[in-house]
Amino acid sequence: MKALFTCIFSLMYLSGICQSPDTLIYAQGKIINGITKAPVIAKISYESLPFGNMVGTSTGSSFYFPLYYNERYSITVEANGFASSKYLLDPVEANAERKVIRDIELLLPGPAANNAETTHMVGKVMRLDNLIFQTASSTIEESSYKELNEVVVMLQNNPKMVIQLEGHTDWVGNADMNMKLSRERVDAVRNYLISHGAPKTKIKTKAFGGTQPLSREDTEEARRLNRRVEVRILKN
Repeated sequence: MKALFTCIFSLMYLSGICQSPDTLIYAQGKIINGITKAPVIAKISYESLPFGNMVGTSTGSSFYFPLYYNERYSITVEANGFASSKYLLDPVEANAERKVIRDIELLLPGPAANNAETTHMVGKVMRLDNLIFQTASSTIEESSYKELNEVVVMLQNNPKMVIQLEGHTDWVGNADMNMKLSRERVDAVRNYLISHGAPKTKIKTKAFGGTQPLSREDTEEARRLNRRVEVRILKN
């Protein structure tokens, strides 16, 4: 008898999560070298937003997976010798064949400003790896200024660009306090950028608290990775 529904296997199958094939939207794309356009073998990780209820990983130079229940998904692509890339896959962008097509170009590691000016990719997410705050505070350490100044230059050199600063904490502790801290931190970054010449109308902010961890491991390294501010390009 032909199955009437497509179900997620493994943990999702055991939970009984099913969806009619006629309503499924798929994400599809290739992973390529941003310079040579050659295929790149990469580790591909994805999870549904905002809570990561559905996750998956694969290795290869392409991806194809369903966006169950029309939820938005975050996809992270990592390959040796290239800067990691993170994108948002939104079902509203699906074509007539119910596919969200997104080819991902990997570039050599470099500062956020260089990456953005090279790709001009709306949806590009860049983590501010050198942004450091004082413990449990929104006070920015002086060692962070160089990277933040690069973001200012990026905005000045791309007058059509609009970015969103997205603040994240780890998931340990009080959820309301984590949300408050992440909001205060993105506000602090926005204020710094504006005070150093970035147009304030080009910078939006969003706080996530601990709702979107990069890792769910209960280790100090995982918690450090989860505490971050990311720059998302909304327009360019």
